Amino acid sequence: MTTNKNPNLQPTTLENEFVKLVPLQAGDFERLYKVASDPLIWEQHPNRDRYKRDVFLTFFNGALESGGAFLVIDPQTHEVIGSSRYYNFDANSHTVVVGYTFLARSYWGGKYNKALKSLMLNYAFTFAESVELHVGSNNIRSQTAVMRLGAHKIREQEVTYYGELPKLNFIYRINKADWKG
Repeated sequence: MTTNKNPNLQPTTLENEFVKLVPLQAGDFERLYKVASDPLIWEQHPNRDRYKRDVFLTFFNGALESGGAFLVIDPQTHEVIGSSRYYNFDANSHTVVVGYTFLARSYWGGKYNKALKSLMLNYAFTFAESVELHVGSNNIRSQTAVMRLGAHKIREQEVTYYGELPKLNFIYRINKADWKG
């Protein structure tokens, strides 16, 4: 059983051939907002207004405060293509949550999200026994994507996103023993 009570949720970098994850910094707002300002990215998310600058600023501030947020970069073009984060590590259950993930629409459709989540899961399983993923109840694209990773829905729960009202989420889990990454 993993015993790390204070894992580093924001290692220096995680990288594979499709994506590079680097710790999110305060100065990254404009580069990330350039991606996030596309309303179609958020059409199935619990907060459909996240493309608006002031709403995204709340999201961004929550990402910084989480201590586990990343910019997702295309290693070929060096362009920012999205973000994701670790949060809510529970030392008692050895569980961490991965979520708040979004990618530019030009990177939808398979390999990039899978590459991103594979990096995050591989790293998470160095200190956790299970990973949970919070997915908005209406976000069919993300639900399908996490099930393709081998995650199983374990419950429905009202989740309070940073600075927002609670929203219904489906909670999925992948256990270290079942991960085939």
